[in-house]
Amino acid sequence: MIAGKILVIDDDSNLLEVIRMRLESANYEVVTALREEEAIEAVRKDLLDLAIIDLQLASRDGISFMEDVHGIIPDLPVIILTAYGTIESAVEAMKKGACSYLTKPFDPRELLLQIEMAMENRKLTSEIKRLKGLVEEKYNFANIIARSGKMHDILAQVALIAKTDSTVYIYGESGTGKELIAKAIHMHSERKNKPFVAINCSALPETLLESELFGHEKGAFTGALKKTDGLFTQADKGTIFLDEIGNMPLSLQSKSLRVLQEQQFHPLGSKKPVKVDVRVIVATNRDIKKEVREGRFREDLFYRIHVIPINLPPLRERKDDIPPLVNHFIKKFSRPMKKKVKGLTPLAMQKLMLHDWPGNVRELENTIEYAMAMTTENIISEDLILPASGLSPEPLKPLNEAKAEFEKNYIIHLLELTKGNITRAADLAGRYRADFYNLLKKHRINPEEFKE
Repeated sequence: MIAGKILVIDDDSNLLEVIRMRLESANYEVVTALREEEAIEAVRKDLLDLAIIDLQLASRDGISFMEDVHGIIPDLPVIILTAYGTIESAVEAMKKGACSYLTKPFDPRELLLQIEMAMENRKLTSEIKRLKGLVEEKYNFANIIARSGKMHDILAQVALIAKTDSTVYIYGESGTGKELIAKAIHMHSERKNKPFVAINCSALPETLLESELFGHEKGAFTGALKKTDGLFTQADKGTIFLDEIGNMPLSLQSKSLRVLQEQQFHPLGSKKPVKVDVRVIVATNRDIKKEVREGRFREDLFYRIHVIPINLPPLRERKDDIPPLVNHFIKKFSRPMKKKVKGLTPLAMQKLMLHDWPGNVRELENTIEYAMAMTTENIISEDLILPASGLSPEPLKPLNEAKAEFEKNYIIHLLELTKGNITRAADLAGRYRADFYNLLKKHRINPEEFKE
């Protein structure tokens, strides 16, 4: 199998022949050219993987010729060959787009290594572009399932606010797709090529949440063995998504307010402020105004985050979206489950349309996943849809999520029994202490909270 197609241009016919023989023995297909016109013709008509260009061609320099090649194939890797091994020419070649540089006479093994590295980097770059394209496509407005008028209005609103840097406040019940909307805003903003960082403010204990958000210095607390950047620092020039901000402890709300007001904060254990440039998107399923009235949420922080509100309606208020969502989930699960399910029976769809969906889109997805797993036909029947006699069951969780939840609850129970004693808890679990610490880190459990 051919390893790749390579163009070599040099005004030395003997060198061209030597390079051609070396590369062909390494299973590359080689196109050679003595003149620039021949090389340009090859660039235009051949599917090339790499070019090797001499720095001193017959009528011009190789760097300017490389720029002409990149005008036709912008991402083509180029290796520059030269007998004039000055640092200046090497730096100039790399600045103008060469991926590497070899001085004649060169070691053939070094040339092959440079070619292999350049082609591997091109594959990696192409894969990154492909994955980035898939992400952008996923969060394109056209691909967000929204048949109902309410969701069309929301997407129109999102399109308008995406280009701004204003703080966005997304309110909606659990499972309505708040993070999906947050990512869509980011992907259509000027910050789309910078990080999107998300955190659930209700998933961590207070001490860990502060460290996750703002970072810490080495020795800031027990176990802080090295300096660690927080999520605000990681999101610099990009977007940070604070999910379930209504659950943020009061002690952290003042620090979050300062970030929003001044775009700076102090990591744990540091006296030096860190400045950041982040766009903040928050989400909650709580009535924050009620939280403010009852003293659980700062009023000044509420007004700081409540700049552009987006209210995501529950699924029961936009049932027009159910049929296209069902089709989407059937396609999503068909490949991994190796099933060719065409759709639902009319009675099955009717059952979905009559349900109130307390778990919203997430509950619908889990319902279809269960039905897809259980069906032996190419049409899903009504007996596989919400089988608990029309009652609203607790949403069925994916297996990995259920296992992780059991594991976390099991560890918490052990720590409660042992009052935070890691050695005893590890013994009861039949695990080494190091393994048990890894589990604590995985589930972000602080054993100090269980000690009397």
